[in-house]
Amino acid sequence: MTVRPVAVVVGGASGIGAGIATRLTADGYDVTVADRTPGEGVETVDVTDESGVEALFAGVVGRHGRLDAVVNAAGISTFGLVVDHDAAEFRSVVDVCLTGAFLVLKHAGRQMSAHGTPGSMVSLASLNARQPGPGLAAYCAAKAGLVMLTEVTALELGPRGIRVNAVSPGLVITPLTSPAMDVPGVRDDYVDNTPLGRTGTVEEVAAAVAFLCGDQSSWMTGENLDLNGGAHLKRYPDLPGHIERMLGG
Repeated sequence: MTVRPVAVVVGGASGIGAGIATRLTADGYDVTVADRTPGEGVETVDVTDESGVEALFAGVVGRHGRLDAVVNAAGISTFGLVVDHDAAEFRSVVDVCLTGAFLVLKHAGRQMSAHGTPGSMVSLASLNARQPGPGLAAYCAAKAGLVMLTEVTALELGPRGIRVNAVSPGLVITPLTSPAMDVPGVRDDYVDNTPLGRTGTVEEVAAAVAFLCGDQSSWMTGENLDLNGGAHLKRYPDLPGHIERMLGG
């Protein structure tokens, strides 16, 4: 009898996370989708709640006896210039995008370690992990921190056979990014500063994550995979300028 590998996709109810869950299921994984938004077949989890994250992974291992792949796609963003930014909003982005990722890595890593699973953990970082965007201080700082957290965790868990990597997508149209696309000129500015001249797709990001979860990347850990059509080679769009022009400033 063939044993199906077990995967958890956190933030998998919509957007890129949902695409990743679909791809891993097609690749033969038994996938548990967790998200803070309730839905059919979704385990409700708030990544900022440590007890909830701990219970999620303990429950998956309790049911399946193993944990082979974990993807953290949970993320939120906000907009505000540093001198005007609300501190509570800043903290909320860091709590979800960085502290939440830490809790996922912590408790998934504990379960993999306890059960001797040579697994793979993949976090969704961002082009903004390396390219600053005006008005996106909280998101940029959190995603840059996530890349370093990925490297540190890879160092610590490598001797246990657990690989830890990240994928940094550029612009993919999802519920997270669509509000910015409503601002005239923003999408064109992104594309103009992307050497391959287009936005990415959910399926392309899911394929990269599936690669990092699978055996084909078995000698890769501590990596942050840029997946942005070359956008990191140029400049980030001037979001404040586009918003000001839209408002007639």
